[in-house]
Amino acid sequence: MTVSVKMETKTNNRIKRRELPVFKESCGFEGYDASSLMAETAKLRNLITKRGTLGILIPLCCSTEPVRYKKFRETMKGISSKTLAYRLHELEKGGVLERRSYNEIPPRVEYNLTTKGQELVESVIDLLQ
Repeated sequence: MTVSVKMETKTNNRIKRRELPVFKESCGFEGYDASSLMAETAKLRNLITKRGTLGILIPLCCSTEPVRYKKFRETMKGISSKTLAYRLHELEKGGVLERRSYNEIPPRVEYNLTTKGQELVESVIDLLQ
């Protein structure tokens, strides 16, 4: 039995549609729907490939302590504060980061990786080796 997944690629402002065959017998994700896996993979790819994302995730993986926003701003050269704040918000919304804000003066905000985020970073590091 063969299952196919509909894919869209954008080239020169034209959308190409094609079907990618997925062979059920060779898939190790028994019980998963191939279309939903492809959709989740696309979301993940879009998040990871955005500028600054890996620069945020890797230091968090290598630290047991929470990282403050100020530390990100100091270490991430070439990325604006607005982009950094937006990327942190996206990662938090995606369940990759946990944000803790404290009601102090001056305000203090710290970030930790969630379990999902830790697994993601470990997967990326495994791919790099």
